Amino acid sequence: MEPGIQPSQFIQVSSDEWEIVQGASITESAVSLTVNGVVWLTFMCTPVDLEALAAGFLFNEGLIQARQDIADIRVCPDNENIDVWLNQGIQKPDLWRRTSGCTGGVTRISNSDSDEKPVFPLTNGGVITAGQINHLVGQLYQEQTLYRQSGGVHTSAISDGNQLCLVAEDVGRHNTLDKLAGKLLFQDSILPRRIILTTGRISSEMLQKAYRLVAPVVISRTAATSLSIEMAQQWGMTLIGYARRDRFNIYTHPERVLRSHLLSTEEVQHAKTNL
Repeated sequence: MEPGIQPSQFIQVSSDEWEIVQGASITESAVSLTVNGVVWLTFMCTPVDLEALAAGFLFNEGLIQARQDIADIRVCPDNENIDVWLNQGIQKPDLWRRTSGCTGGVTRISNSDSDEKPVFPLTNGGVITAGQINHLVGQLYQEQTLYRQSGGVHTSAISDGNQLCLVAEDVGRHNTLDKLAGKLLFQDSILPRRIILTTGRISSEMLQKAYRLVAPVVISRTAATSLSIEMAQQWGMTLIGYARRDRFNIYTHPERVLRSHLLSTEEVQHAKTNL
């Protein structure tokens, strides 16, 4: 079986028939994060891509800025701890806030107002057609490797608008965006255009992670919360929900989405004006 999957046995009930079935379940494990020798917190996660999870979490929380900030990162053989050593001293955040959703992610609470940086609206991203969005959603479904074997797992991806460039799966939707951030830190190539697709609900924490990844377009197969819609409008992000292969809802900044594959002169000018 794939890493992150465990064999399971259950009774399948159908009408009057009971059958013992050999199946698979997604792995959910407690994995601690140790930074510069100090235990910080415990992830509840699927124990795959753990190096990316740790690095991406630190990046999305604004605690590191680049791959060069990490001196070493190692996962213990039992997958119960990720040991990260940074090139500089860092203070462990005093408070963590448990976020909404499955497995309950965590995010730090700033110690003072000075820790908060101003948020600038994202004005990049170009335009994308409805057909491209439908195509990318179809690709996301095809990349759900763990989901097809066990169910109960979220998948997120980063696209350049034409194809999926990076994919991450985890029992926690927040963890998938941290894993994507870590994978971006570890790879050499640069994606000038970033579109995030996810199977998870877009809450305020998910949108914050997408903003940190400089992704002006966020697409989910399910709902967006009222606060995430408010933030996306303010931050210049195009937020799309309930995306299927043939339909979707645009909540904010629809000017990035065009109806046709062939762009008219008026559409191109309109897009440039509004970006």
